[in-house]
Amino acid sequence: MPGMRHFGFLDPADRSRLFLHEPREFTVAAEPERVGVALGATLYCPATRPRLADDIHRRAAAGVVSVVVCLEDSVPDCELVDAERNAIAQLRRLAELEGDRPLVFVRVRNVGQIGLLLAGLGEHADVLAGFVVPKFADEDGEVYLEEVVAASEALGRRLLVMPVLEGPELAALETRLTSLLATRRLVDKYREYVPAIRIGATDLSGAYGLRRSREFTVWDIRVVADVISAVVNVFGRVAGGGYVVAGPVWEYFPTTERMFKPQLRETPFVAHEERRLRTKLIAADLDGLIREVALDRANGLTGKTVIHPTHVAAVHALSVVAQEEYEDACAVLATNAQGGAMASTFGNKMNESKPHTAWAGRTMLRADAFGVAREGVSFVDLLGAGLPA
Repeated sequence: MPGMRHFGFLDPADRSRLFLHEPREFTVAAEPERVGVALGATLYCPATRPRLADDIHRRAAAGVVSVVVCLEDSVPDCELVDAERNAIAQLRRLAELEGDRPLVFVRVRNVGQIGLLLAGLGEHADVLAGFVVPKFADEDGEVYLEEVVAASEALGRRLLVMPVLEGPELAALETRLTSLLATRRLVDKYREYVPAIRIGATDLSGAYGLRRSREFTVWDIRVVADVISAVVNVFGRVAGGGYVVAGPVWEYFPTTERMFKPQLRETPFVAHEERRLRTKLIAADLDGLIREVALDRANGLTGKTVIHPTHVAAVHALSVVAQEEYEDACAVLATNAQGGAMASTFGNKMNESKPHTAWAGRTMLRADAFGVAREGVSFVDLLGAGLPA
């Protein structure tokens, strides 16, 4: 499978203008954590789409790096057989198209679909990076993991698997911790196959009879935020080897009247003479997404599930490492063996070597995947470059 690079769709002059260190190329064969960080905005597409291959091909040329073809909740039961056939036909076509191609995962509904899809793809199986397993739990999760391992051995290359944590046992406080710990023990046995843990906030919200509106982030819905925090606590802790935990889906695109004020301050856009970009983002309901992505990262999540192509540029722009972050991370890693604390060269914070080492390591992984912005380049500039005209 060919290598991929974020912001590769920009011409070299624009990349040089925006980046102090440009994003590096990566492949599906990289270390699982490196792949997980590089997934970025993972675009979900129903397997029923009649022009799925062309859609994926077009989106890849515009910056999409990871795609999930969904055979689960987005497909009505009565259309499942047709969706399976369409997924196979479209992925075979995608394999034959020239040009950019993202990492393609299939979200399966049952374990039998793994073998069905690989058999149907035949010589084109290399188009698949792996599978997404919904409603993953320790009771039946090992069946999926073993099937992926067996398929990997048959293909002669590693297929990846991303569990989605979203079941009722997580929504229920009395079973949450026991279930998470058991799932962690299971997943640890297959670590080399797991680039990221995903969270199904829609299913979790449904367990409480809730659906968040576009005026709120997932972090405002406290019962769901508590579940996400528990997932990060069990899977994201560095001690013992933490996993990449991806941010849950942002499920809105523009259609209805707003109730609350926009969540984007004017100042960054005025400073960069981009008032029209702010208006465009608000009109597309991306202000809520931008706020949620910022909160995701502050709470230990990396990347995001998205359901609309307009969401991708916002997630990727916010994933680029600022020069200040990068230099602080370099300073921490350079002095960690000695320990101690030192003032940041930016004169606005204290860098403590030992407690900041894990943060610095993850920052460097993100810098490899998404690049380091030049001084004076903000997410506004990166958004403007990434959004379609």
